[in-house]
Amino acid sequence: MAGSDCASVRRRALGAGNFLGQYIEGEWRPGRSGRVFEDQDPFSGDVVAELALASVTDLDDAYQAAARAQPAWERTLPSERARILRNVVSVLEARKDEIVSWLIQETGSTRIKAELEWRSVQAQAIEAASLPHRMDGRILPIDVPGKESRVYRRPVGVVGVISPWNWPMTLSHRSLSAAVALGNAVVLKPADDTPVSGGLLLAQIYEEAGLPPGLLNVVVGAVEEIGDAFTLHPVPRVISFTGSTLVGRRIARLAVEGRIKKVALELGGNAPLVVLDDADLDQAVKAAVFGRFFHQGQICMSTNRVIVDGKVYDEFVARFVERVRGLKVGDPSESDTIIGPLINKRQFDRLVATIDQARRDGVRCVVDGEAEGLVLPPHVFRDVPNESHLAQTELFGPVAPLIRAENEADAMRLANATEYGLSSAVFGRDEERALRFAAGLEVGMTHLNDTTVNAAVNNPFGGEKNSGLGRFGGEWNIHEFTRDHWVTVQHQIRSYPF
Repeated sequence: MAGSDCASVRRRALGAGNFLGQYIEGEWRPGRSGRVFEDQDPFSGDVVAELALASVTDLDDAYQAAARAQPAWERTLPSERARILRNVVSVLEARKDEIVSWLIQETGSTRIKAELEWRSVQAQAIEAASLPHRMDGRILPIDVPGKESRVYRRPVGVVGVISPWNWPMTLSHRSLSAAVALGNAVVLKPADDTPVSGGLLLAQIYEEAGLPPGLLNVVVGAVEEIGDAFTLHPVPRVISFTGSTLVGRRIARLAVEGRIKKVALELGGNAPLVVLDDADLDQAVKAAVFGRFFHQGQICMSTNRVIVDGKVYDEFVARFVERVRGLKVGDPSESDTIIGPLINKRQFDRLVATIDQARRDGVRCVVDGEAEGLVLPPHVFRDVPNESHLAQTELFGPVAPLIRAENEADAMRLANATEYGLSSAVFGRDEERALRFAAGLEVGMTHLNDTTVNAAVNNPFGGEKNSGLGRFGGEWNIHEFTRDHWVTVQHQIRSYPF
């Protein structure tokens, strides 16, 4: 089928006219800002949806609706909350093809990535369905005669979720699903580039699953109009944000103005994949290529730097380059495409400027190619100085810096020489040695003999340094989206000193 015919079929499958712009208190309605957003396919440039953007009045409506709906939901039996989440799983399965189509067309995801994202959202819903029965309190010892000390675990109330465009459905849903399962209401602001897959499509899914009105509200609006107001609003008790460190810092500052809020931040990354001198090079190359170029490198935990011991560096580079040259570049809807388009012109221009700067700095480029539209072929630079702009920038694109380390100690120094500390990987046949190396990394996550791109819904996901605060997943979601309430009961008459 010709490319234009494929695009036509995808547009019909998506049903672009089904979304008005906002989902508030169970109603689909246009936003009242007076502005209309054209949601574009980054590969074809086609408009896939036109949405009337939210005003601050719409945002207030959403938060007030959440505040009204949440108390009854908190009192709802855990079995009922779990049932809704199981319904979400069923809806996700029934609408898989539609979801995958949206992810391809709205985000530029390759079909491989879109299928994996659908699977991750499904896994999140399955995990969330278990959370209502995993909230527990405690009875604590206390040195007062006749007194009982109890700690109740309760929902925080209303959670504000701000999600990015790179894995929009996954990174919206990981907070949304857990927060709702634990008895909270949610107001979700998806990224400007992905309002449907990052928010409105999830609203449809939860509505179909039977979630009562007001518990999930989606506001689609311009950052300059509702961005700061989203965090400053007095209703939410937690702001869950995934995105850049720059924006995360601003949200953290805003969260302490007015009514102080807790923040859960998953921010930027500069993940090192370290190849020790005893590594299985074939596996290390495969993991590094996947970790760097999966979803065009637009992942917070992408392999941003490949640090290789000098004893095996040249051999690793030769194998890495050969494998990269075989990656298919182009239409993300084709099943064997590995590298599709970048999300927008802004990101494309930023990455091209970074490549040009590296060339001017004299860094040697061993793989390159000409861009077509927003599709940038893979670029590989070797012998990259770790202190260079190329190595210290979160690239978020199909550009791979390869760095030579003098030895194991130097590899550790290089790996930690960054402001970020999200994910990492270490390759070495001596597992104990690799574990010792992993223990010295200043990161939240390390994977031995595997890629930096790893996530599991029941494991702690998060970073150190400027990569964020808090953890997502499993038991850690319970800590992020609930609060402790200490209650004591004095069972017998107590005497006081006066």
